[in-house]
Amino acid sequence: MLRVLPSFLLLSALAPLCFGAQTPRPAAPGPAAPGPAAPGPAAPGPAAPIPTAPTVDAKSYILVDYRTDKVLAALEPTGRMEPASLTKLMTAYIVFQKLAAGELKLQDPVVVSEHAWRSEGSRTFIELGKPVPVEFLILGMIVQSGNDATIALAERIAGTEETFAQLMNSTAQRLGMTGTHFENSSGLPSPNHYTTARDMSLLAIAMIRDFPQFYKYYSVREFEYNGIKQQNRNGLLEKDPTVDGLKTGHTDSAGYCLVTSSLRDGMRLISVVLGSSSMKARENASASLLNYGFSFYDTKLVAKGGTKLASTPVWKAEVSPVDVGIKDDLYITLPRSQSGDIKTAVDLRARLIAPLGRDADAGQLRVFTGAGPLTTEPLHPLAAVAEGGWWRRLIDTIKLWFA
Repeated sequence: MLRVLPSFLLLSALAPLCFGAQTPRPAAPGPAAPGPAAPGPAAPGPAAPIPTAPTVDAKSYILVDYRTDKVLAALEPTGRMEPASLTKLMTAYIVFQKLAAGELKLQDPVVVSEHAWRSEGSRTFIELGKPVPVEFLILGMIVQSGNDATIALAERIAGTEETFAQLMNSTAQRLGMTGTHFENSSGLPSPNHYTTARDMSLLAIAMIRDFPQFYKYYSVREFEYNGIKQQNRNGLLEKDPTVDGLKTGHTDSAGYCLVTSSLRDGMRLISVVLGSSSMKARENASASLLNYGFSFYDTKLVAKGGTKLASTPVWKAEVSPVDVGIKDDLYITLPRSQSGDIKTAVDLRARLIAPLGRDADAGQLRVFTGAGPLTTEPLHPLAAVAEGGWWRRLIDTIKLWFA
């Protein structure tokens, strides 16, 4: 009785599959080939160069796009500067972390210590020894820039302000704020308490990205506590309806500082102005930088994360072809004169073999304009790819000998 089929008979039976049924590669999308020239107007000349950024009253500044972190304008962006009450952005970031983790609640009472009550500088007028809800302390810290409310929150979280400063510095390192060191939660002057415009832009971006549910506090224009109305010191909230945050700062040694965020037609810009000569100067500087950025730059969504950009065959897979795409939304910031010229092309790997996880390298998405390449993003399967049955694996193993 014949129990084993000779290998040459098996190969003969499968030869048509190997040589006549190889899976074709899908054509990668890209720019169409140029056809015959059609009569028409002469091609436009090169786009006019973008003007240099405006001169503003500040010792240091930066203007960045929120989505792409592209720097649109800067002056001494990594120069060491005093942050003054911009420090409270980091204090708020840590408070919001604790709220998001459920370790702190907005209605939790916080008893005001003597250290917090006696703090110098701007105040929320909370009372010594009296419990105050966390939410009122947040409003006092953000709207009124109260040092007393800020220190009370720091002590509630870490026990002492000194211990809280350790959390601030470890968080700064995690966010890539390499030019920053904090010694207190409020921003009172201290020899080793410093930051940079660049680092403050990173913190502002992280604040909006990581805690959108709490970002609303930065647009509150006034609040009342204990019978006292307190106004937000960010005058741009009143002057520009597209501005929705973030924070002011001032000491005699730091000058006037302002971190601003503005959202216009889906594009969000962050400006950081340090060392201005007055409240009006810091607002004018911020407004000038924001108007410059929105006038001459545009941020476009090039591809949605988690959506199909192409399909590709996968050897030995239960299902083939499979859909591939990028993980996160891809935005590009360009001069407005070039933002309508963005093109993409998909380059797929020649040989993918199951099983594949969602992190598997399936190729790349290239982004470019007529002026040249802009960026590339890795492509991944949109879902894990399981192995096929034994027959599928056998057939594809033989095909791969000749592929």
